[in-house]
Amino acid sequence: MMTKHSVLYACLLGGLLISQAARAEQLIIAASPSVAGAVEALGRQFESTHPDVRVRLYLDPGLDLRRTIAGMENSPRGQYFIGSGPIHLVAPGGDELITRLEQKYYVLPGTKRTYAEVPLVLVVPEALVDAPTSFESLAQDQSVRIAVADPDLTVLGQKTRDMLLAMGVWGRIEQRIDRATDMRSVLDHVLNGQADVGILFGPDAVRERERLRITAQSAAGAFRPTVHSMAMERYCPNRALCGEFLEFIQSPDAQAILQRLGYSSPRQQKADR
Repeated sequence: MMTKHSVLYACLLGGLLISQAARAEQLIIAASPSVAGAVEALGRQFESTHPDVRVRLYLDPGLDLRRTIAGMENSPRGQYFIGSGPIHLVAPGGDELITRLEQKYYVLPGTKRTYAEVPLVLVVPEALVDAPTSFESLAQDQSVRIAVADPDLTVLGQKTRDMLLAMGVWGRIEQRIDRATDMRSVLDHVLNGQADVGILFGPDAVRERERLRITAQSAAGAFRPTVHSMAMERYCPNRALCGEFLEFIQSPDAQAILQRLGYSSPRQQKADR
């Protein structure tokens, strides 16, 4: 019976053989599904300037991703050496996992590169013409109903409340808040007319751009956003190539791609603080 690690290795090895036949080197990124769209977009752009490289993703949720890497590192059936591992880079959703992997020396210290932050955005139905254009304006118009994810049950709701509290807005709009269960419920409440506006994470709002319009985005320092980074796996088979990709994800071209997907640039935000 094949273990999850052996299945991963077999898939990657098979891909490597196919890649060698096509004379293209694979760059394998172990990533969380939550950042798959962003990493795939970055990979396509990287390939356009590196025609001999093919970026491939191995997707696994955060905890499973950590277990997969730990199993690969500690497997008695196949000990890896520097430059011999099947994974190049690790891109979990959020930085907590990378910190844990650094502590275990599963990724190389000093290789972590932050490439995106997740802003909060104010959304309205695409057809709505006269709409609030800032989070502060929510406190001024007493007729606006605001859909917010439940702060006690969701990360979206917690971060929304933190931001509005920091801005001094929460207490002034609390009576007009339409508390939704989660992100999907916020979307439904806005589109069904139960609320006039809603607050979502940027990437979620962009995915609904045919039905929603973004009228405002959280400012730098307004709250503590989710941060996304990548790091080099300890046994990465091509450190030079990994270094190129890690440098690329912080480049202006890469940041422009991510901003179109609803992310904000951590480099720009740090410059603004």
